[in-house]
Amino acid sequence: MQWSEVAAAYLTPTGDEGPAPVVPGSDARRLRDAVEPIATIGWWAQAAGDEFASAGLDFFGGYVWGRAASLGAQAETSTVVSAFGVFDAGLVGAVLDAAKPVASHEAILASRERGAAAGLAAATPSIDSEHIASTAARLRAAMGDVDGTARPLFSGLRALAVPEDPHAALWRAAEMFREHRGDGHLAACVAAGLDQVEMNVLTELWLDYPAGEYSGTRGFPHERVAAAVASLAASGWVDEQGALTADGREAREQIEHATDVSQQQVMAALGDDAESLINDLSTVGDAVIAAHAAPADPRKRAAG
Repeated sequence: MQWSEVAAAYLTPTGDEGPAPVVPGSDARRLRDAVEPIATIGWWAQAAGDEFASAGLDFFGGYVWGRAASLGAQAETSTVVSAFGVFDAGLVGAVLDAAKPVASHEAILASRERGAAAGLAAATPSIDSEHIASTAARLRAAMGDVDGTARPLFSGLRALAVPEDPHAALWRAAEMFREHRGDGHLAACVAAGLDQVEMNVLTELWLDYPAGEYSGTRGFPHERVAAAVASLAASGWVDEQGALTADGREAREQIEHATDVSQQQVMAALGDDAESLINDLSTVGDAVIAAHAAPADPRKRAAG
């Protein structure tokens, strides 16, 4: 799938997008939602798609190898699959194995940085670059000394050199926060006894997707989604109509709370600057959304 096809499917507003789903209003979650459009511009922006194409990769090849590259040039496919968590192992493995011989480790890292920097700059022409740089530095500083235990994608990104371009620096800092939360969220889901399909289905139902609409994009076939729904129903979390029960919603929000707790070091490091930083990041993120460089569907942005 090429970037133009992805843009038509996910980025172009249709007018049928519903309201944003209701999610907890903790500072950690609000920061996550402000960061999301910035962190993901490294694959959603047209400039990113153009960079992938120049490297000989389609959209998903660039996405998978691009995210996996932080784990190192020799990262095993099984390690990448484990770190990604919410994608079908066969899908991710096949895409990664096909992409690696096409674009070198150095090439995909450089391609991602150029695409993200150009994409973010194009989406935020009215925001001063010095403000971009300051926002990047503040977010990055909060993650400089936090514990990286059990956070492979976050730790891999933190080990990379800080980009000199201010837009690239903000993207990298946002991506670091996103992977930090993602690593913590996977741990919270596993601690709740969920397998990778169940955690996908629970989240999509929580955000008002019908079962399978979101998790199907992760490569899981209908049969596995149906089995996950049945398993969640057996736990009393899904009703006969396929919707979350009160217990199911409570269970998912407990996972969200546990994810927030996993980020307490970052939030403590932000201290009194948290509210101001959330506002500044929201301004940038809103510009990205307005430029159609992030998914038009607010459920998709909320899901990650």
